[in-house]
Amino acid sequence: MRDGFLLIAVASALLAGCATVTNPVTGQREISVMDERSEIAEGRKAHEQVLQEFGAYANPRLQAYVNELGQRLAKQSHRKNLEWHFTVLDSPEINAFALPGGYVYVTRGLMAYMESEADLAGVIGHEIGHVTARHGAQRATRQQTAGLGVLAATILGAVLEVKGVSGATDIASTMSQGVAAGYIASYSRDQESQADKLGAEYLARIDYDPKNMVDVIRVLKSQEQFAADTARAEGRTPPSGAGWLASHPSNDKRLQDIVQYSAQYKGKYADEGRARYLQAINGMTFGESREQGVTRGRHFYHEPLGIALTAPEGWRVLNSQEAVALLNGAGDAGLIVQTVPPKAGSSHDEIIRNVFRLEQGRMERLALGGFPATHFAGIARNRQGQAQAVEATVATGPGNRHFLLFYGARDAQALARSRGRLREAESSFRALTAADAAAARPWVLRTTPYQRGSLARLAGQSPLIGNAEAQLRLLNGIYAGGEPPAGQTIKIIE
Repeated sequence: MRDGFLLIAVASALLAGCATVTNPVTGQREISVMDERSEIAEGRKAHEQVLQEFGAYANPRLQAYVNELGQRLAKQSHRKNLEWHFTVLDSPEINAFALPGGYVYVTRGLMAYMESEADLAGVIGHEIGHVTARHGAQRATRQQTAGLGVLAATILGAVLEVKGVSGATDIASTMSQGVAAGYIASYSRDQESQADKLGAEYLARIDYDPKNMVDVIRVLKSQEQFAADTARAEGRTPPSGAGWLASHPSNDKRLQDIVQYSAQYKGKYADEGRARYLQAINGMTFGESREQGVTRGRHFYHEPLGIALTAPEGWRVLNSQEAVALLNGAGDAGLIVQTVPPKAGSSHDEIIRNVFRLEQGRMERLALGGFPATHFAGIARNRQGQAQAVEATVATGPGNRHFLLFYGARDAQALARSRGRLREAESSFRALTAADAAAARPWVLRTTPYQRGSLARLAGQSPLIGNAEAQLRLLNGIYAGGEPPAGQTIKIIE
């Protein structure tokens, strides 16, 4: 959860006319609502909002490294004339995406799991392929044809949507008083396949074996397997997929296709750059950052905001760019905590009136962690004018900053079953103590030579919560089993 309520609220203006443009990859003429000038303008505008939302990772050396790699690939692309921009985002999510006009992003979360420079080049090459083939412009054209205009679906958003918990996005949208972009709409299967082909081509052009794209998919498939194994161990339903893989074709099918694409390229390729890559990411923040707040088991600490929260026994903490949710074991109810933007009001009553348009209900004055708070429940109008039941608390925390603690639930029965634990979660809201601040120290990725048989020992020394050995295996590309050769550089977490 970042300081402030910075939703990406990009609703691009409906362009008056269409143009006929030549696709740089296929050479074919196509009708488009975005010529190259429009692509660049849309990308530049959205870039500022992406940086505002996620933040660029504050490591000039790593930014320069990724930019240099990206520029090498871009110079071998079908649109080398564009002014390309490559940015590492300060996010633990495993993701990469591109905006029209030459803006490409990778998260430090994704970089932690790549094994070499060539692996990262495979990801970046794929995203460059989306730009060179004008996939964003094609999608915008389809949307305008459907009467939707050039929408922010071409731009990454970050509205919290906890699976199984309704209400969060509607409240977020109401509070921001804007249009919630939410997510990058999925590319078509053909567009993804074309981006894979282009990525393989661009890799070969800078003397990297396109087979590294196969390694990337295998690494990310291990991520899916780890997520499923963890969910089953905790008695939860395995997730359906998220991050960079969520908008892509079936990974098994994609793996088969990439093997075929890469087999088309033969030649003597350069070293994959494993040593350079591991040196570049040594010292990188791993997991959540200080600015986002950190999760440690059932505890959440946010040093910049000066607050801490603890989930009830059996519950878990889900932290996003915009909010933190304390979610019950069944996944059907949770407490969603967000900062309130100053424009929403200066008093509790004003905030409740402006944000929720409460038509009827009751209020209760109380204290949370020594801070003044107002709990309310009643009937409010959502952005579509529909009546809905709401229950939440507004609290004034450190620095006179206002927080909303929203009771989210799948239905009225789930809310009733969980109300007591929701109150327990809410009552954990407190100012950060010295002990909390110590626990809030972000984790750091380090590299070290491997000593045979030391994986269990390294796991025991790691601050990672849960199955640390499985996480170290995942981090080093050996989740399926085995161990690195003695002396090989591996990644650990401190």
